[in-house]
Amino acid sequence: MPALSFAPALSLLAAFGQVSPAQPLRTLIRTTSRRFNPPRLETLSSAAGPAVRSALARGVGGVGALATVRREAHRGARPTIVLGGFVPDACEQVYLLRGFLARQGSIYFVDYAKGDFSLELIGAQLEDLVAEVIAREGAAPVVLAVSFGAGVVLDWLRRSRLAGRAAPTLAGVMLISPVCCAEDIVAPGEAKPSTLLGRALKPMLDAPEHASDAAVEKARAIFARMFEAGAQNKLALATLMTKAELAALRAGVLGTIAGITPHGALARVRAMADMASPTSYLTPELLPLADAPALILYAEKEGSVLSEYATARPTFERACGSFFPRGRCLLVANPRGTPVQHASLIFHVENFLPHFGRFYRSLKPRKVLEAA
Repeated sequence: MPALSFAPALSLLAAFGQVSPAQPLRTLIRTTSRRFNPPRLETLSSAAGPAVRSALARGVGGVGALATVRREAHRGARPTIVLGGFVPDACEQVYLLRGFLARQGSIYFVDYAKGDFSLELIGAQLEDLVAEVIAREGAAPVVLAVSFGAGVVLDWLRRSRLAGRAAPTLAGVMLISPVCCAEDIVAPGEAKPSTLLGRALKPMLDAPEHASDAAVEKARAIFARMFEAGAQNKLALATLMTKAELAALRAGVLGTIAGITPHGALARVRAMADMASPTSYLTPELLPLADAPALILYAEKEGSVLSEYATARPTFERACGSFFPRGRCLLVANPRGTPVQHASLIFHVENFLPHFGRFYRSLKPRKVLEAA
């Protein structure tokens, strides 16, 4: 459902930056590599771990709310767990970053269930998944989360602290254009949100239990049209990907938009409404959330998605070190062209890549050794 698409793969396709002259060569290298060595995805069992079994036994959600986790195996000491926004699925979310991530190590894609959603259950899945990655790879993972997915990760870390559990063993945390709670999209008391996304979500946030299927379908149609409108810019798209890649990306994004059920859409809205604002984290009981290196990236032009009254961004800009002692909060800008939009990991991938490269290079492989 596109109304839940805080981080669509094409970032609403609203703006295009100037493309590096090297981009066509990168496209050729990427497509040639995929043709001769196509990525193979292995679906992992979603309910085998102890944290998930415990959550299900307590009645936290049901098996229909379990995310699908897929592994793309690669050599490398820095595996990555990827969580996307409301749509698209994680693979499409980092479509042009997969080559970079594959050079670091295996990639684990977390795709939310289409028909339901549970914050506590997906937190249990993340807890089990980190343990599984360590067991498979012999190294702690980087968690890369985009838009709404960043809110999911923050909620998982917050719940872990509240439960008194030790911080998860992570090599790093990357949060891209975080949407941390409903207040980031629709400010409390805001009669008419300034963004199209806010206006689409407000009826469901105000009374999610009474939201109609018609409201969901209207939002779905709005965001599908926004995607299709941007996809007509053939010249800009041709500088970034081939026709075959665009067709695959389009099928993935629109397939996810169409596949989310009304119940699943509303469950995600309720989850966002249940997320606590980061301003409420500022207590010794909750902070720090993790001791791993962290990087929070905001786009220079977040106004198409985030409310001008959102409190999470200034909180992270002011107090990132309180949340992550080895963390930084930075701005991603495009000085040569159009401003970087919210989570624009497709059209502004060249602006994000230097930050990704520096962050991964700064990480010391966190090997986890088995006891003798």
